[in-house]
Amino acid sequence: MCYYNSLKIPPKKKIKLKRKEKEIPPVDIQVQSGFNYASWPIIIEDNAGEWQPQLAHWEFIPWFIQHIGELEDSRKKYTTLNATAEKLFESKLYQAAAKARRCLVLSTGFYEWRHFKGADDKKPIAYPYFIHSANKEEPLFYMAGIWQPWTDKLSGEMIHSFAIVTTQANGLMQKIHNTKKRMPTILPPELAEEWIGPLREKRIKELATYQLPEAALNAHTIAKDFNRGITNPQEAVEYTNLPPL
Repeated sequence: MCYYNSLKIPPKKKIKLKRKEKEIPPVDIQVQSGFNYASWPIIIEDNAGEWQPQLAHWEFIPWFIQHIGELEDSRKKYTTLNATAEKLFESKLYQAAAKARRCLVLSTGFYEWRHFKGADDKKPIAYPYFIHSANKEEPLFYMAGIWQPWTDKLSGEMIHSFAIVTTQANGLMQKIHNTKKRMPTILPPELAEEWIGPLREKRIKELATYQLPEAALNAHTIAKDFNRGITNPQEAVEYTNLPPL
């Protein structure tokens, strides 16, 4: 599942969606865990049908959660960082958002683990990978997401929250995420534009389960402590006992 993400947006970066080009704020996040429950840049469509970038809380907060204390308790039972594409319309939690509140989660790469059983049937070892766009000229890509407005009934704080939609892994990601074989739903620009606009349920399901072609992504192994802030989290590290992809 997609629980570790990265995003690098240089100053004065512009993106074009729905024939509207806008400059988006610079960002430099080498690695962020969803379990930090922090903010992340997303794109939504406003009531006038125009796309807008904004910061949102990475964790889909259900409408029935009354305050932050309740939210913290709920995390001990389940996580809402990701939403399974194939079950969006079966879930009471995500159904309304899937129909009316879809967003784009900006990314320039994400992290996933490959499990490999070594010699003598030892316990599988997890090797982390950094997965990014194969297009060096445009490293930014769009993950499909769903969002939810939420108000803390005690403090009155109002925020937007979101979850990343995940789908079945393509050929490359089947080799990397070789346990659950899932990946974030990554949409090319023309489908990303469509995702945030008005859609019928059938088309939402089609886009939610879209599989990005294997050739559109590159991946390499990285240091096992990549998420501890000790080394460059995206620097390639080779493991001699790990079979190539």
